[in-house]
Amino acid sequence: MQKQCLECKTKLKGRADKKFCSDDCRSTHHNRLNSDSNNFMRTVNNILRRNRRILQSYYHSGMTKIERDNLIREGFAFGYYTNEKREKDGKVSRFCYELGYKEVDSHSLNLIKIQM
Repeated sequence: MQKQCLECKTKLKGRADKKFCSDDCRSTHHNRLNSDSNNFMRTVNNILRRNRRILQSYYHSGMTKIERDNLIREGFAFGYYTNEKREKDGKVSRFCYELGYKEVDSHSLNLIKIQM
């Protein structure tokens, strides 16, 4: 029995462990497998990336304290974050990947970066 390309199903020639007939088929196959499986995941990932981009723009400009309204104006979605950390004082820091924020009061936030 001759093996077939995992993507286009053409018969394979060459090495016994070959799985794809061409680089195009290999790329297409892996791109399809690794793409976001549905629209919901794609939407959430886009929101998380936008949140991180917004935090990064303020963090790189040297700001460590920011008004909540500034983030809202930029389109920041506070309900979306990748992880949170509860401090000893009871306050919660929320992160979008390595960049995050901690509430100072109801109007202002401190920007935080996890050092790796």
